[in-house]
This record gives sequence, C-alpha cells and structure tokens, in this order.
Amino acid sequence: MSEYSGLAGAGQSKESAAAADTHSAKGLAQGKVGLFACVVLGISTIAPVYTLTGALGPTVREVGVYLPAVFIVGFLPMLLVALGYRELNAAEPDSGTSFTWSARAFGPMIGWIGGWGLVTATTIVLSNLAGVAVDFFYLFLSQLTGWSELADLRHNLLLNIVTCCAFIALAVWISCRGIGMTMGVQYGLVALQLAVLIGFSIAAFNAAPESAPVVFHPEWFNPFNIDSFSAFAAGLSLSIFIFWGWDLCLTVSEESVGSEKVPGRAATLTVLVILALYLFTAAATLQFAGIGEDGLGLGNPEIQENVFAHLAGPVMGPLAILMSIAVLASTAASLQSTFISPARTLLAMGYYGAVSQRFASICPRSRTPRYATVAAGIATGAFYVTMRTLSDNVLADTITALGMMICFYYSLTAFACVWYFRHSLFDSLRHFFMRGLCPLLGATMLSVIFWRTVIDSMSPAFGSGSHIGGIGLVFIIAVVILLLGLVLMLFARWRTPAFFHGNTLSVISKR
Repeated sequence: MSEYSGLAGAGQSKESAAAADTHSAKGLAQGKVGLFACVVLGISTIAPVYTLTGALGPTVREVGVYLPAVFIVGFLPMLLVALGYRELNAAEPDSGTSFTWSARAFGPMIGWIGGWGLVTATTIVLSNLAGVAVDFFYLFLSQLTGWSELADLRHNLLLNIVTCCAFIALAVWISCRGIGMTMGVQYGLVALQLAVLIGFSIAAFNAAPESAPVVFHPEWFNPFNIDSFSAFAAGLSLSIFIFWGWDLCLTVSEESVGSEKVPGRAATLTVLVILALYLFTAAATLQFAGIGEDGLGLGNPEIQENVFAHLAGPVMGPLAILMSIAVLASTAASLQSTFISPARTLLAMGYYGAVSQRFASICPRSRTPRYATVAAGIATGAFYVTMRTLSDNVLADTITALGMMICFYYSLTAFACVWYFRHSLFDSLRHFFMRGLCPLLGATMLSVIFWRTVIDSMSPAFGSGSHIGGIGLVFIIAVVILLLGLVLMLFARWRTPAFFHGNTLSVISKR
C-alpha cells in the first residue's frame, strides 16, 4: 500500500468522497485502542500533575480559596460538550473531530477555522509541557546529585531552549513509531503520576500546621462567593484549561475498538476521574499552603508558575524527588500523547484537501501521519522559542491564551453538534437532551467565557502583567493566532479551492 493510498484529494468528486470508507482510507491502524487504553490516553493528555503545577497558582490569583468551586464550574461545560462530541462520534467517527464535524455542519471555512483552533491550542499546550519538563528536569538533577546550582540552569535562556527542543524532538520520534509504542510507555507513566499526586495530597492534609493559613470549609466549593464576574470568568478560563485533553479519546476513534461507542465513553469517564482528582488535590493544597502572597502561599507570584516545585519539599520531605519524577513522567507522557491530536487533525485536513496533501501521508510501517507529526513538532518548538524570548512569564500567559482557544473550538464543535442533528432533535427525548440541549448549554457557557476573557485580556494588568504597547500579552497572542489562521486559510483557499467549494466532503445526511 502506497504512502498516499486512500487520499481524498482536492479533485475528488462528492460521490466518490461519500462512498469512501474514511476509517480505512486514511491508512491509520485500526482496532489498536480499547476502552481502558483510551481513558489512559485521555488522562495522559490532560497530564494532571503538569497541569496543576502550572495552573493552581494563576487560578488562585483570580478566585482565591474558591479554587475547588471554579474547578466544578469548569467541569460542567466540559461534560456537556463531551456529550455532544460523543453523539457526533457515534454518527461519524473521524480523526479530524472538530475540523470534520464543523465543516460538515457549517461549511468548509468554519470547519477550517475549527481545525486551526484545535491545532493551535495543542501547539500552545505542547510548548508549555516542554517548558515544565525543562524546569523539573534540572530540578531533578539537582535533587539527585545534591548540587543546587543545577536547578538554576533552567534560567539560562539558551540552555533552556536547547533542552526544550530536545524533549520535543524525542516526543515526536516516539509518536512517529506508532500508536502501539505510544501505549507501551503510557501505562507506567500515568500510573506513576497519579500515585504521586494522590500521595502528595494525603501528605499535604497531614502536614498542614494546626494554625493552617486557611481552614477547610465547604464554602470553597460555592462559586457564588467569588467577588466579580471578571475574576470568575478568568478563573473559569484557567479551570477549563486543566480539563483540556479529553477529546483525544475521540481523535483516536479510527484506531479504537468499537469506534462508534468506545471513544465517547472513554471521554466521559476521563473527565469524571479528573474532576475527583482535582478537587482532592485543590483542597489539600489550599489547606497546607493557603493563598497568601508570602512564603509558600499560593498567591506568591514567585511560586505560581510552578507550584509543586516549591511545595514538594515542605510537604513530602525527603520524598520530594518523587514529585520531580512525577512531573517529568506527566510531561513526558503528555508530550507524546498530545502530539496525536494535531497530527491526526492535520491528517484529516490533508485527506479532505483543506491543506497540502502531504499532511495526509501515512508511514506504511508505523501507520502514523509522520509528516503531520513532525510539522506539529516544528511549530511547537518555534512557538516556545518565541514566547520564552518575549516573556519571562511564558507559562502563565500562554496557559490563559490556551484557555481562550479551548473555549473557541470546543464551543464551535458543540454548536456544530446541535446544527448537525437539527433534523432529529425531536425524534426522542434522548436526542433532545444529548444532541440538542446539553451541547447547546455547554457551547453557550464556553462562548460567554471566551468573549469575557477576550475583553479582559486587553488590559496590561491581565494575566502575568506582561504587555506590549500597553496591551496585554495574552490578548496579543490570541489576536496573532487568529489573524495567522485567517491568512493561512485564504492561502489554502487559493491553493486547494476544491475543499472550500465542498467538493471533497461527503454530503451531509439529515440526522
């Protein structure tokens, strides 16, 4: 089978595209991922240890002790949108997910922008993953050797960038080896990080002093106590970021056992497991550290970018090195698994002729989209180098920008679900709720958060306080990403007009 076999190129007719078996035509290996493996991939992509060490501080900065409350509220739209994803996947499993479904529902141009939102969101999170991996890599070396000077090497800009790019290259290489090798390294890495995170939380509860900075209270779980809507929206945007990654379960639908049902179930299970883990960790961390701006308080700007790096020692004592290993395991696992999402989205975009057909190429041995994976790796490295050079607070700013991108493409896909199934919404009560009301509510919530964050991010004080010309860096990042996407879409429309004329997409059936 040739590397480009089964490609639905720009010149393919509607009839032949509709008749094509997209599950096999893309060339991906089928039946490789079961329910448990799919959940592991979802948890790995979310990377709870990495996510929390970068997001706990910025979220506390916005909402204070109501960290658990904003986690719960952030979970609700994720669950509602996940139900919409499950319905779309059951009707049409496709590795392109947001791109493919949005294109079928709203047309090629909207679908292209949806795909761009997903690819850029994963590029941002991959750069953050690699950045955190660098920090904990040198911290781990320092703890292992006893040389405190090694931990400071992460502040050397050139060495930081070189190490980061090396991690990205290694993750790309593993991803290109095939989905089987990807799963082979995921089980141990995910088990390790979950065990250490639960152990840290138990130790934090036990290590909290009698005169704790804050005392555990059920009010922590009440979102109505947050002072302002702006603070609530900013905290919620960060909260949504920490749940991001469950949709990878749908991205591997063409490689899953029972592609119509298993990925959707795995996505729902993933967000439920992650919610329970986050609430336990958030309560334990608040109980131990509090929200003060001095010392170990979560409001201290010096520790907000990397909370566990500062709290592991006081909480875990001599076992603190386990946290460094866990963060390395978390970032390594997520770096590898997260590359699946942009690579397969670009594969689908190439398959349907939305971008260059080279992105649709499949390695005949590993059955992976090698060209798309390498391209995603190059984009990730370039983004990290740019952001690290521009801002000392790269993690805080890009995490907030990432929350905006997630809100954008998740809400777009949820709206697409409602429109895609518009003809069958009233066929049954189940269809009304699962295909209509639930995804519509989720999409509306995410849209409100997106636009509120867009407005607030224009302030130079938003996020870390980094700005260019008096305009917040978070807003600039989002605008540049959007404008770049529009320019690339116009270029793609000029180069591959067949997709934008609807000639490479199969006819939408009225469901």
